[in-house]
Amino acid sequence: MYPAELAGCLRIAKITTIAKHSQFRNARCQVLRNGHSYRLVGTGVAIENTVRRYAVSSGKETVAMTLRFAALATILGALLSPVAETWAASARAISTIDLSKPFATRSPWQFIATQGEDVEGLSGEEAPGPVSLCITNDNGQSCRPDADDILTPQDGKDVFSEPHVLGNVALVHPSDTTTLLLVEIGSLSAMNGDRRVATQLFGYDRGRDVFTQVYAHVTRKNNNQEIRYIAKGVLRGSIISAEPTSDAPFGFWIIVNRSVASGVYKQVLRYRSATTYGDGNRLAVIDSEMPGIQQRLGLWRPGQPLPLPQSGCANPHMLDGALWC
Repeated sequence: MYPAELAGCLRIAKITTIAKHSQFRNARCQVLRNGHSYRLVGTGVAIENTVRRYAVSSGKETVAMTLRFAALATILGALLSPVAETWAASARAISTIDLSKPFATRSPWQFIATQGEDVEGLSGEEAPGPVSLCITNDNGQSCRPDADDILTPQDGKDVFSEPHVLGNVALVHPSDTTTLLLVEIGSLSAMNGDRRVATQLFGYDRGRDVFTQVYAHVTRKNNNQEIRYIAKGVLRGSIISAEPTSDAPFGFWIIVNRSVASGVYKQVLRYRSATTYGDGNRLAVIDSEMPGIQQRLGLWRPGQPLPLPQSGCANPHMLDGALWC
């Protein structure tokens, strides 16, 4: 969670994408590379928040925040209230799921995703507005755990850090006795059409009456990357990801994560694919690697019926260690 002042800074940055006031037209919330300073900048806006963290005897961190207002801070204060009201009115719920019944929660938990009005994309075209994700038991007054920051890289926020696309949101069942919340999100598209995408899974801890993130992974999409939740079959409940290697022969890193006793997902398999980049195989990488995945996990062996792709290929065959159609 962000300090209150920083949260306000970030919220203003979202608001200004649709604000009509020229003073806020190009405002952005910058996170400096040291990870501790945040600045709202833009035409007619000059307000800076500096966050300093220091350890106290208890070992906990305390946040000390200083605000420095430039001459135009008066304009900021005067315009902030109506702009905030404009943003609140324009944001709309795009997905709402009652979590209390499927998870038998002790308090009224729900998932709410809202989206603001369309914005100007990175190449000047109209793009989907910012998406906000909230898992809450107080009707959105607080959101926990934080599901919005998954797209942010370790070295700080960039133009692909904010969710703008909501993918699949569903209740999934890794086993007959387990329910998880699956959430897929994506960033703004780059000029080449690429975007950052993420998959998260959340489980419920009844003893503490909280939801916790049990799996999270981020990738991109332009080079046949994929993150796939397996809903049925011998790999039920597993999550498989495929991402390009960085050296020749150019293939893919195949990673399988499965739920362990604690409910958290752990990596159980990682190998370099038999599938190569640009080989002409029309199957998705994960489908072409399914025999290799299952064989390495002791779930399939040569001579048994081949694992069938999700759709569109009733009679696949093996070629050079990969499944082809």
